[in-house]
Amino acid sequence: MFKILLVCALAAVVAANANVEVKELVNDVQPDGFVSKLVLDDGSASSASGDIHGNIDGVFEWISPEGVHVRVSYKADENGYQPQSDLLPTPPPIPEAILRAIAYIQANPSKN
Repeated sequence: MFKILLVCALAAVVAANANVEVKELVNDVQPDGFVSKLVLDDGSASSASGDIHGNIDGVFEWISPEGVHVRVSYKADENGYQPQSDLLPTPPPIPEAILRAIAYIQANPSKN
């Protein structure tokens, strides 16, 4: 099912950008997995490969309206969807007081 959705999504990207030319398009579906790749002349690209177990590794990238190159790599497996990118938000650092409190609690466990 995911393979069909991926191909449809790639086709939608091409259709939405009527003035964009496809530089490379690969859709190779085999009984034991798939490889998909789309490269457009505007700098957008997507590639993914998957195995028979449903594990998928992929990358998608584009140039933002501000001119920033956006790249997201991901893995989708039994642990869920795991994207990675320098542009994804990250949590704020843990305050020093909280770190000290955690260290104290670990060093002095409850006697109950």
